[in-house]
Amino acid sequence: MSKASGQSDKTPPGDTATPLYRPSDRFWPYVDVSEEPSDEELALLKPELRRVVLGETSERPFSVTVVFPRFDGADYDRAVELASGATEYRVSGTGSFTRHRARFLPGDAFKLRALFELVGPLDSCDVLIDDRPIPYARELWLPLFWFLIRR
Repeated sequence: MSKASGQSDKTPPGDTATPLYRPSDRFWPYVDVSEEPSDEELALLKPELRRVVLGETSERPFSVTVVFPRFDGADYDRAVELASGATEYRVSGTGSFTRHRARFLPGDAFKLRALFELVGPLDSCDVLIDDRPIPYARELWLPLFWFLIRR
């Protein structure tokens, strides 16, 4: 805005009603964006973030999660079948970046052990305790979880 004339730089001289720049009517690039997150988006939230964003105060039960990639071999189909029988199961990524995530509760210790026997030897297999990477999860927490198996 020039101080002497009182007009902005984008309006023609002598015309204060017609600006040279007109903003677009289409402000948001996505036309059909929902105001609320979907159930799938909420399920993907980490527990800490879920507490902050949603104000969720309920405690989730103790769980062990096994995360494993796509691998070659006859055991892959069986591993996916066992993982899909978990309390929570989801797949992310595509192709060689596919990761299967299966969350088991204490009542499913037998299913967890069966899955871990197939995918445990993989270098890229991760074990999470309450959805967090914990030191010695494979060496300490999994054997403790096996004690929950009823004979």
